[in-house]
Amino acid sequence: MKYKDYYAILGVERGASAEDIKKAYRKLARKYHPDVSKEPNAEEKFKEMAEAYETLKDPEKRAAYDQLGRYAAG
Repeated sequence: MKYKDYYAILGVERGASAEDIKKAYRKLARKYHPDVSKEPNAEEKFKEMAEAYETLKDPEKRAAYDQLGRYAAG
C-alpha cells in the first residue's frame, strides 16, 4: 500500500490545528465536489480529500497516522 501524505493532500502543515484542517478541507471540498467541479478527476480528488480529512480530524487517528508517517516517509 502506498503512503499518502494527508497533510499535503489538504495543503496544510503537519502541525496544523484542527480548525486549519477543517478550513482547508471545506475550501477544497467546494472546489472539487463532483456536483460542482468540471474537472475530469474531481470525484477522485474529492474522495482522497475526504479520506485525509476523516483521518486528520480525529485526534486518535491523527496520532496513529503521524506515528506511521515517521516510518513510511523515512
